[in-house]
Amino acid sequence: MFFYPLPDFVPGLLPRTRRLLLLLNPCGGRGNSLQQCHSHILPMITEADISYNLIQTERQNHARELVQAISLEEWDGIVVISGDGLLYEVINGLMERSDWEDAIKMPIGILPCGSGNALAGAINYNAGFEQAMGSELLLNCILLLCRGTVMPMDLVSVTTCSGIRSFSFLSVAWGFISDVDIESEKYRHMGSARFTVGTMVRVASLRTYKGRLSYLPVLDAHRPICRSITLAPNGSLVPFQRSQLHRTVSDMGLCEERNVMYKRSSASLDTNELPSFETPSPGSPTALNSSSFPFDSVSDSSQQDSTLHREMEPTIHHQVNGPKDDLVPALEQPIPKTWVTVEEDFVLVLAIYQSHLGADLFTAPFSCFNDGLIHLFFVKAGISRAALVRLFLAMEKGNHIEMECPYLVHVPVRAFRLEPLTRKGIITVDGERVEYGPVQAQVHNGLSNLITGSNRVRMASV
Repeated sequence: MFFYPLPDFVPGLLPRTRRLLLLLNPCGGRGNSLQQCHSHILPMITEADISYNLIQTERQNHARELVQAISLEEWDGIVVISGDGLLYEVINGLMERSDWEDAIKMPIGILPCGSGNALAGAINYNAGFEQAMGSELLLNCILLLCRGTVMPMDLVSVTTCSGIRSFSFLSVAWGFISDVDIESEKYRHMGSARFTVGTMVRVASLRTYKGRLSYLPVLDAHRPICRSITLAPNGSLVPFQRSQLHRTVSDMGLCEERNVMYKRSSASLDTNELPSFETPSPGSPTALNSSSFPFDSVSDSSQQDSTLHREMEPTIHHQVNGPKDDLVPALEQPIPKTWVTVEEDFVLVLAIYQSHLGADLFTAPFSCFNDGLIHLFFVKAGISRAALVRLFLAMEKGNHIEMECPYLVHVPVRAFRLEPLTRKGIITVDGERVEYGPVQAQVHNGLSNLITGSNRVRMASV
């Protein structure tokens, strides 16, 4: 019998632990995102042998600044622990980098701890889970994050009337939906219920908006759809296997720019106002990762003050890079003759590119992450309040398309231009308010990468 010597293990050839940058908004949703992070998120990703660095955002656009400064080689993904608004910051921060072509390919993920949680709802649906809310949705998304599968995701470039360009992953809205989104901010303490309350308030005093909507229609968007998804043991989705707890510590700190930004932001504070930090005891949730540095955290009161004064902050214009918009002319130029133009009194206009507008709003069941389509919905004036309520109730299950409501129109497009003819109104991009006026957008197929945890490819028909 012959015995062969075992080869020496070369550390550089062994698979390394995944390293994720976690960005948490402590004021997301009902303000309990940090608690959910310690009770649900950190234990599960640590058990999955994922190394991480957790940073709490301190102000608006903090995440945007952080992702502009990181070294891409240090991370395997950026995960937002918040609602959709923080992911909007991350995407546009990556697009503002000089190496944006590489940066935007960084896998991004989301763990729903916000109010709307639309993208999380889409990820949950794509994986084959039943529609979920709250802790159930969060646990599903943590499981999928641990599996780590990445899929391409479309981004939509949006240009406003002053020429400011940004990249959107969810929607552009005008009218009823954007009014509810912004006006319900006063009910943020209610979590996702804020949208229900805001909807009822806005239905009671229904508004219409006159505008001109032009779009480049898609004539070949006919593909089979997989509406029924089965969880099978063939590799599509496997149960989460609990293994022995292995606590990992990320030694991949952020580059020095982060320290500079922190010192700059805290230079104006009196030292007596700085929050105190206690050393976590071994085994406590905070001790799961010693890379969660004290200066990554702020007190709840200071974060709330930042939120209260958010509307008073001056608008900051960022230079966003990205691929050329080859389907749309300059905003001041006329639209091509191949486009369709509708001039109406609208109740709402919604351009959406995910299946969900909220965790419980199944707005575009036929939408896929990288189908290269913008799903343009608009509701014309004349619809009764009762019919509008029925429409939104049906949207919870995705049945609104089957209602055959004469006031509801859906068109798959590649690009569109919206020109409000009503003097006042609200336009939102991914739930964030932008300047009011003409706006146009076009889709860029598969520009980014999304951590979905599922390699399922759903083909859509519209």
